[in-house]
Amino acid sequence: MSVRVKLPTHLRRLAGVDGEVRVDVDEEVTTATVLTALETRYPVLRGTIRDTATGRRRAFVRYFACEEDLSHDPPGKPLPARVADGSEPFLVVGSMAGG
Repeated sequence: MSVRVKLPTHLRRLAGVDGEVRVDVDEEVTTATVLTALETRYPVLRGTIRDTATGRRRAFVRYFACEEDLSHDPPGKPLPARVADGSEPFLVVGSMAGG
């Protein structure tokens, strides 16, 4: 399956891409399999979105799809069908902090 992924500006710059990217996922489409495919295609992103040792989402990074916050879902939970079929993107969003 070809999954659409939207990255925040700083990660697009790091990966050397403009706009949305597509990654191929040959397994069930989950947060974990999408991120693995993304890191395989763009090795420079390893460790920027999730910790390389634990696989946990980095602080100040959120995941969204189909207008839902998926940041706290288990990484092996299937993503919505519209993400899996490529009609909706999986969004990696850099959250903001401060006051």
